[in-house]
Amino acid sequence: MTTRKRKTFDPSLKLEVVRMIKEQRLSIQNVNESMDIGPTAIRRWLAQYSAEQSGQPGIGKPLTAEQQRIRQFELESQQLRQDVTI
Repeated sequence: MTTRKRKTFDPSLKLEVVRMIKEQRLSIQNVNESMDIGPTAIRRWLAQYSAEQSGQPGIGKPLTAEQQRIRQFELESQQLRQDVTI
């Protein structure tokens, strides 16, 4: 049995794909075929972007630089709270 290696994508590429769909009005299928990215991944990135635009953290790795900074601050805050507890 062969195991497929999961593709990983840089957040900047994900954001570019979202912008292609949102701003250039390309279809998910068009982007899927031209960039060889699965439609499920593209839909997940669109949902993540929509969540971030409405001020929610969304599910998965943040796409926008603002949400990336917020996530980093949250992790640092959590680490500091753990350090204080110890």
